[in-house]
Amino acid sequence: MRKPSREHLEFLAAFAPHITELTLAVRALVLEEAPDANELIYDAYNAVAAGYSFTGRPSDAFIHIASYAKWVNLGFNKGAHLHDPDFLLEGNGRFVRHLRMSSLDDVKQPHVREFVRMAVAIAPNAEEGGGGETFIRAIYPQRRRPDQR
Repeated sequence: MRKPSREHLEFLAAFAPHITELTLAVRALVLEEAPDANELIYDAYNAVAAGYSFTGRPSDAFIHIASYAKWVNLGFNKGAHLHDPDFLLEGNGRFVRHLRMSSLDDVKQPHVREFVRMAVAIAPNAEEGGGGETFIRAIYPQRRRPDQR
């Protein structure tokens, strides 16, 4: 399993330890199902986010993970196209859907891995793989973090 980059861990250090642990558990699940995906890290305004793409282009990302102060979202960039008969995915936009993860038990639910597998199956260039590299894509100059008021 690919270790998280030093920078990714530094970005997550602003959050409570259980959010970092939760983020890394979600990341591990994604990379178990898509080990060759490239990881695109963003230290954004109100979240630390990682997109996963086989091409390295953000527009081809098929999954993203966004870490917030109290939960982690596992997002599916084409989630509206995933089979979701029980309406487990949140969101009502044209494309993106997500699962909110508040505990490690949430990550262990069987439907989580199934959604990840479905997202990988429809990802651009999935059959070719992506090289499995990590790229720091953006560090926003202004950030709002849990310890800031």
